[in-house]
Amino acid sequence: MKHLFLFALLSLALLPFLSQGREQGDAASEAGSVEAQAWIPKKSPISSFVVYPTRIVWESEGGVEHADRLLEEKNGQLLLGAVSSPTVLKPGGSLLVDFGQELNGYVEVSTLVMPEKDHLRKARIRFGESVSEAMSDVGGASNASNDCAVRDQVVELAWFGKTMVGPGGFRFLRIDNHDPELDLHLEEVRATLQLRDLEYLGAFDSSDDRLDEIWRTGARTVHLNMQEFLWDGIKRDRLVWVGDMHPEIMTILAVFGPQEVITDSLDLVRDVTPASEWMNTISSYSLWWIIIQHDLWFRTGDDEYLRSQKVYLEDLLGRLTLLVDEEGGEILDGVRFVDWPTSENPVAVHEGLQSLMTLAMSCGERLMAELGNQEMASRCLATAQKLKSAGFSQSGRKVPAALSSLAGLKDAKEVANETLKEGGPHGFSTFGGYYVLEALAQAREFNTGIEFIRQFWGGMLDLGATTFWEDFDLNWMENASRIDELVAEGTVDVHATYGDHSYKGHRNSLCHGWASGPTAWLSEHVLGVRAASPGFEEVRIEPNLGGLSWVKGKVPTPFGVILVSHHRAEDGTVVSDIHVPDGITVLNDE
Repeated sequence: MKHLFLFALLSLALLPFLSQGREQGDAASEAGSVEAQAWIPKKSPISSFVVYPTRIVWESEGGVEHADRLLEEKNGQLLLGAVSSPTVLKPGGSLLVDFGQELNGYVEVSTLVMPEKDHLRKARIRFGESVSEAMSDVGGASNASNDCAVRDQVVELAWFGKTMVGPGGFRFLRIDNHDPELDLHLEEVRATLQLRDLEYLGAFDSSDDRLDEIWRTGARTVHLNMQEFLWDGIKRDRLVWVGDMHPEIMTILAVFGPQEVITDSLDLVRDVTPASEWMNTISSYSLWWIIIQHDLWFRTGDDEYLRSQKVYLEDLLGRLTLLVDEEGGEILDGVRFVDWPTSENPVAVHEGLQSLMTLAMSCGERLMAELGNQEMASRCLATAQKLKSAGFSQSGRKVPAALSSLAGLKDAKEVANETLKEGGPHGFSTFGGYYVLEALAQAREFNTGIEFIRQFWGGMLDLGATTFWEDFDLNWMENASRIDELVAEGTVDVHATYGDHSYKGHRNSLCHGWASGPTAWLSEHVLGVRAASPGFEEVRIEPNLGGLSWVKGKVPTPFGVILVSHHRAEDGTVVSDIHVPDGITVLNDE
């Protein structure tokens, strides 16, 4: 009662001031409301999830106690008086844990009360996309690096607290006690996975579990790279490279449908690159930006976003129409690049750029017509025709040949038979492999495309991959150790040994979005769901099962999800069950 009485007296004493304040507040309520919002930080599109280690891969002999305690799923909260036997790393002790899947994010290390409170313990923390990378030192013959994200560092750990280390892209974590005299007591080591919390609207299931796993692995590879912007890789190349984004975007549209991370990334690079310069300093990347704008518009029907690109498109296309010589050959300046394996072959580079210029002009013609600029549409058409009339030497390399087929410069069947099928799934990059698959589909070589996917992308799975890699070659599989195991004596350490150009050895990213092409390809060509007009207002559903007995799945569209199921009847014909949302017309060419 005493407290209530004092509160009443205080309220009466303050009443005049409260009334005055209320009047002033009424007068400034709108401004105050605006000011009140100013301190609220912008919400991140990225969510966090807790992941615990699934196994202890390795521990130093005699230097570790109770390692298996780190596999127990706890709640992240340290408690006084808790009775437990912590994981102990003695001086010189170390261990390696596996989180079971490639992750992007941080590691949380929870340490307990230890003697010598004023002496903070130090630990060496090493991230790895492979076991061998987590066990490596920076530099040296294996070329491990701290580029883009620090993967090898010594950190001070909190006394009876939690320390976050990262960010980075990793699956494996090695912890070494860096103190020469004192033990390190660990209560918990867990990962904080960071990615967009998105529903997988697309799906692919078939009579071949290997293809299903490849579809899911491609989807997950891109999902991890959908951070604030669309990255190339989560360990290295945490950057927006426009020329590398096209396969990623095709996968995103097949799995998640349209996403802001696509348009935000395209606009980010556009806004820092005048049309008089090349995106990422590479001329072909500006060509890819045009191609992406077309493919994005065709699959989403987003006219409003397309209109926002009109001025830049006009300026860029106008510049490009001038970069063709009298014979119809491209004369692009800046960094001339198609993909890394062909980068040192001038014939292959010209073949690829001639094809990309033709594709960009064809896309530009369609976009300009849609935007009402018929004069620029005509210029693009004339330039495309001039490019198609020019002769050029063929390099015999698969990716430039595939692009020449897709651009209409060479006959699809001829390219498939003479170049793409030659030697099987060898001689292309994980990036360029998507265009090899697309050119095989153009030539109606679906069985070959499916077999390429099984062997090439499936080869990474056979070596322990949970995401697809920046670089890979089937020849690497000979006498190779898996990336999720200690390298056995007499076998090849794949991650430390191979790779080329800017991604040699451990610097090779084992989660690179540009390698996800089979996910989009399987949805479009095996499930057979393809947009036939902008925004999926019309759709063609033409399954190509190859040797599969059945396939079913989902494809997101602006109208909702298309559901399809196909199975092969006893007489060999394919029977389909198709459900499309209202607003979509299914075209039947029969």
